[in-house]
Amino acid sequence: MTLKVGDRLPEATFKTMTADGPGEMSVGDLTSGKTVVLFGVPGAFTPTCHMNHLPGFVEHADTLKSKGVDEIAVVSVNDVFVMDAWNKASSTGGNITFLADTGAEFVEAAGLGLGPAPIFGHLRSQRFALIAKDGEITFLSVEENPGEATKTGAAAVLDALA
Repeated sequence: MTLKVGDRLPEATFKTMTADGPGEMSVGDLTSGKTVVLFGVPGAFTPTCHMNHLPGFVEHADTLKSKGVDEIAVVSVNDVFVMDAWNKASSTGGNITFLADTGAEFVEAAGLGLGPAPIFGHLRSQRFALIAKDGEITFLSVEENPGEATKTGAAAVLDALA
């Protein structure tokens, strides 16, 4: 079942890169007591994700935070090393948290899986964006075409926060 506005995010554990190497962050750690923008992408470094979707959130990070967002995070079904490399290659200024959903635990529980897609070889994430306040979804949008980032881009999230 796909999540909808009013639902609580499913509990899952992401892999993250810390100063000491790979670490973990639960959905609860990410969202407890915070307003979070979480957007999902089919794959790090893929054309739409790397050149369109992520850059909008980097560009508008300060504006999102001025509207009450405590944390902006991106999730993909990639390993923690790929997500860390994508973070370093994207000049995010530390404004975006990169979450590896390596085993697709979160996207499957959320009903936001894509595939298995022949181009990727296994289950990936649909392109989505959501706003969660203390773990409860207040905005959710999923792209019909994973090659587009219009309904799930930073501009759409900013409109939802207005």
